[in-house]
Amino acid sequence: MMTIRIVLGSLLTVAALAVAGRRVWWLFRLIRSGQPTGNRLDEPAARAETEVVEVIGQRRLLKWTVPGLAHAFTFWGFVVLGLTIIEAWGALFNPDFAIPFVGRWAVLGFVEDFFAVAVLCGIVTFAIIRFKQAPGRKQRSSRFYGSHTRPAEVILVMIFGVISSLLLYRAAQINTGHFPFQDDGWAAFASKAISVPLEPLGHDTNLVLETVFLLLNVAVILGFLVLVTYSKHLHIGTAPINVATKRRPDGLGPLLPMESGGKPIDFEDPDEDAVFGRGKVEDFTWKGMLDFATCTECGRCQSQCPAWNTGKPLSPKLVIMDLRDHLFAKAPYVLGEKETPEEVPDFHDAIAAERHHSVAESGYPRILGSGPDQYHRPLVGTLEEGGVIDPDVLWSCTNCGACVEQCPVDIEHIDHIDDMRRYQMLIESNFPSEAGVMMRNLENRGNPWGVQPSVREDWIKELDFEVRMADGPLPYDVDYLFWVGCAGAIDDRGKKVTKAVAQLLHMAEVDFAVLGSGETCSGDPARRMGNEFLFQQLAQENIETLNGVFEGRVPGTRTIVATCPHCFNSLGREYPQLGAEFEVIHHTQLLGRLVEEGRLTPVTPVDRKVTYHDPCFLGRHNKVYTPPREILGAVEGLDTQEMHRCKDRGFCCGAGGARMWMEERIGKRINVERTEEALELDPDIISTACPYCITMLSDAVTSKQQEGKAGEHVEVLDVSQILLRSMVPVGAAVGAPGAESGPAVGTKADDVAGTGSAATEHGAPS
Repeated sequence: MMTIRIVLGSLLTVAALAVAGRRVWWLFRLIRSGQPTGNRLDEPAARAETEVVEVIGQRRLLKWTVPGLAHAFTFWGFVVLGLTIIEAWGALFNPDFAIPFVGRWAVLGFVEDFFAVAVLCGIVTFAIIRFKQAPGRKQRSSRFYGSHTRPAEVILVMIFGVISSLLLYRAAQINTGHFPFQDDGWAAFASKAISVPLEPLGHDTNLVLETVFLLLNVAVILGFLVLVTYSKHLHIGTAPINVATKRRPDGLGPLLPMESGGKPIDFEDPDEDAVFGRGKVEDFTWKGMLDFATCTECGRCQSQCPAWNTGKPLSPKLVIMDLRDHLFAKAPYVLGEKETPEEVPDFHDAIAAERHHSVAESGYPRILGSGPDQYHRPLVGTLEEGGVIDPDVLWSCTNCGACVEQCPVDIEHIDHIDDMRRYQMLIESNFPSEAGVMMRNLENRGNPWGVQPSVREDWIKELDFEVRMADGPLPYDVDYLFWVGCAGAIDDRGKKVTKAVAQLLHMAEVDFAVLGSGETCSGDPARRMGNEFLFQQLAQENIETLNGVFEGRVPGTRTIVATCPHCFNSLGREYPQLGAEFEVIHHTQLLGRLVEEGRLTPVTPVDRKVTYHDPCFLGRHNKVYTPPREILGAVEGLDTQEMHRCKDRGFCCGAGGARMWMEERIGKRINVERTEEALELDPDIISTACPYCITMLSDAVTSKQQEGKAGEHVEVLDVSQILLRSMVPVGAAVGAPGAESGPAVGTKADDVAGTGSAATEHGAPS
């Protein structure tokens, strides 16, 4: 019996390690072939802490309570049950084997059995979840839609095989006297319970059962090892590496600069062989390729994506899966195992008639196999072109960051999507036509609307106090430079927010200045569209202007306050990539501080029901969730209610990723979806803290009012507008005697804080 154990166990082990090892080496070579990228191993202490919290602590997975707990117990179970693997291999050679020092400790026996049962409970939970979420029945509403469900089911069966064979051979060991915890059989409660019905079979039969189930346990573990290296469960090995090498901004942070060869591209003098964006799968960095290999196909990103939830073809999960499958299929050419084919095939003939394991929104299965067709197919292209990623998929992204926030293995979806956009924009000149109008306006007039720069100062004329203009270096008695932004200076709804903020700062006796016509677009729409060249051009112009304004000031005294989260993110998080040194705060952060310090004291109750919408670039991108809510909490009379998708699970308004300037032609409008969610709470006010969000939500509310599905009283207001209403004595005209330092004389607070009508419709810059 021992000879059988040793021979079969050794043969199985050698064969499995050889097969799995070959695959691991192939994956290592493939991922290493990616472009270099820097700063992935800095801050080792912080990265180690992240590894503990996210990998061992399962923090991201536990955001989803039931599946999170099931996965956590399964993960922790396999960590602990690694000891039983040692025991199993030891038992192949010595039936009385026990791990040195702790191998006969009763507590260890209990822990092993506890986690064996926990893993069984976990896989039962997974099976129930997969049954309830079956994509065959629920279609797109299932987060597993498009995932490889059959291999996942095989994995569940194999995990069951590992645990059941483990408990059975341990039960037989108890009856043969080989169990390491023989003297404390009570501790290994599950093994002991199973041993009871086996005991009457006798010693010899139990010895046979022990050998059979021991070998079965070893075989299933080795089979699991091989299967993992060839399936989506590869993440078991790659996820800890992916987490350790992820970007480490606070929040989602800035978009990475365009890199080639691991270094930012110098647009004034680029290298001749510089790679602009990602036009081929081999153009991605090794971290990108690691991301592709790490995808678990869990669909958490897909379930949270605003584009996917409104009927568009973009699924962050499917994008990563398509890139992975294309990379693996093209690998023989990437690794030099096949000669590069020169003749470009006819993709019409190559398009697969039967799309195995795929859905209509998936681009990779349009062309199957590892032949010349796979090598030459475009990374981004239509069905007729055989593209891996469809253009409608690429341009549907709002850059909201829900996918990155939800991903349990830290895949950087937005970086990969925007890198492909960069190639399409700068090299292929292939982008939505509406965006071309916006780009020309940015180039010629410095704003997406294409109006004259002098228009940026019109809002100042509507105030009854003087606003300082920054003309040269600011005096030291000026606390803040107020960055108004394009929407805040040009769009009628945005101007009302700008005036409200200016009036509140004036009431609080805060000294501030504005650039007026000297301000130009921050460049966010250009960068998110993929036009990195235009972004850097606008950014350099603004940095030069701002350096002149802050001339002579040391870091810490170069403070900008912005009302637009997109400008807030660009100036504060992305301009430092170009050498800028400014402290940038959002107006809700400053106003919240002024309220806390008593420099702004709400005195008038606002008896309205309000729900707050989190702007993506303020919330997920920069983790500013509390200040807007604290301001609303300081206003008496407000009845605040949260939408079920809020804070880090907030739902996008649809304007990010330069979608503000592109028409939605597929599926339901994202702003309508979000507004309907808000209207379910029957609010009087939908509040936010972003001019883009105000435009999108206002348009949707107006549409719903015209349909009779929203009350005429429903308003969309910035947090600052609500705060301003609470600063005015009841019944007083703003600016009239008794209304200290108010807005323009002769206007009511409601007039100033109202929404009004936009100068232009959404998505139609002049």
